[in-house]
Amino acid sequence: MASDAERNRFSGRASRYARVGGNMTGVAAKMIGTRLFGGEMDHDRNAVEIARALGNLKGPLMKVAQLLSTIPDALPPEYAAELATLQSDAPPMGYPFVKRRMAAELGADWRSRFATFEKEPAAAASLGQVHRATRHAGETVACKLQYPDMDSAIEADLNQLGLIFQLHKRMRSGIDTSEIRQEIAARLREELDYGREARAAALYAITFADDPTVRVPAVHPDLSTRRLLTLEWLDGRRLLEFKDAPIAVRNRIATALFRAYWHPFADIAVIHGDPHLGNYTVFADADGEPAGINLLDYGCIRIFPPSFAGGVLDLYEGLLQGDEARIVHAYEVWGFKGLSRELIDILNIWARFIYGPILEDRVRTLADGTRPGEYGRREAFSVHKALKEKGPVTVPREFVFMDRAAIGLGAVLLHLGAELNFHEIFQAELAACPHEGQAARQAAALEAAGLTA
Repeated sequence: MASDAERNRFSGRASRYARVGGNMTGVAAKMIGTRLFGGEMDHDRNAVEIARALGNLKGPLMKVAQLLSTIPDALPPEYAAELATLQSDAPPMGYPFVKRRMAAELGADWRSRFATFEKEPAAAASLGQVHRATRHAGETVACKLQYPDMDSAIEADLNQLGLIFQLHKRMRSGIDTSEIRQEIAARLREELDYGREARAAALYAITFADDPTVRVPAVHPDLSTRRLLTLEWLDGRRLLEFKDAPIAVRNRIATALFRAYWHPFADIAVIHGDPHLGNYTVFADADGEPAGINLLDYGCIRIFPPSFAGGVLDLYEGLLQGDEARIVHAYEVWGFKGLSRELIDILNIWARFIYGPILEDRVRTLADGTRPGEYGRREAFSVHKALKEKGPVTVPREFVFMDRAAIGLGAVLLHLGAELNFHEIFQAELAACPHEGQAARQAAALEAAGLTA
C-alpha cells in the first residue's frame, strides 16, 4: 500500500493537474476548434485567456511562462507580451505552517537554534519564501524555505508545458521546441535542490572573491537541507531606488550588474539564469555611498560546456569582424543543424540585438529609446515572422538560459538608464579570462564548490 507521504504527493499532483489542466484544456479546445472549422484566430483574445488560465495558479508554471516570453517564436508575440505581465509571487505560508515545515527540515527543536526568527516572510517567490532570523552568535541570516509538494507541482506544470507547446506547433511555429522543453525541465528540477543552490553560491563566492563590487552571501550548512537554505543576510536597497540617482552612481551599479553576468561566463562558462530586479540589492560603502550589488539567489545557475562558451565568443567575434565563416561555425558549435543561408540571416537579427551593446565601441545606453517592458520585442517579432516563412529551426537547449539571462539583464539595466562603453568592459573581461584556459579554470572552480558540470 502507498504511504501517507506518497498519497499526499499524488493528491497534490492530481489537484494541480486538474486546476491547470482544466483551465488550459478549455482554451486549447476553443483554439483548435477555431482552426478546424476555418475560423479566424483572435490571437490577442486567446493570449489574454491563456494568461488568465495560468494566472489562477502561482509557482513554477509562472516561471515557465515568463521564461517563454523571452525566447523569439517560442510563443507568438501576442502571447509573449501577455505572459510577460504575469507575476511569479506565490501566496506566503502562514507561520503555523512555517513552523511545521521548519521542524520537518531541522527537527522539533528547530526554534532553539535561532536567537530570533521573524514570523512574517521577508520575501515570497515561486518555489519558496525567505524569513529573516538571527543566530545566537549574532549573525543575521536569511532562511529560504521551500513550499510543500513542489516536486509534484513542477511535474504537473511540466506536463502542461507540453500542452502549451503543442498549441504553438498547431499554429505552425517556426521553432521546434523539443529541446527547449528538456532544458526547462532540467533547470526547474535543479532549482528544487537547495543543496545544489548552496554549492552554486559557493561557486560564485570563489569567482567573485577578489571583486569588491559584487557580494555573495555565505552559506550556513548546519542550518541548510535540500529544502531549506540558510544564507548570510546582506543588507541593501532595491535597485529601483536608484532610477533617478546621479549618472555616476547608476553607472557604478550597472557595471557591477554587467560583471555579475559576464565575468562568470568568461571565466568558467557559467551564468546566472534568472536576472531580475528581485535578485539584486545595492550595498553602500563606509561613507554610505552605493558601492556595488548583492547577488541574492543561486537557484538557476547554468553551467555550460567550455565548447559552447567558445561558440558564444566565436559568434561575437564573427559579428564584430563581419566573418561569416566564423558565424556559421559558432551556430554549428551551439548545436544548430541544417541551417540555410536564409536561416542564418534570421538568427543574426537576434544575435545582433543580444550582442549590440558589446559590439559598439562607444558610450551608450543599453538600448536607446527602448522602454524596459519592450526590450527585444521588435527584434523578436522580426524573427518570429521570418521563421514562419523559412523555418522551422530546432533551438539547442543551451541557448535557452543564455538567451533568457541576456534579456533579463538588459531589462534590469534599462531601469537604470546607465551610459557606459559596454564593449570596453566586455573586452576587459575577455583579456582577464582568456578562453584557452577556461576548461581548466572551470574544472578547478567546480571541484572547489562541490559541483559537477
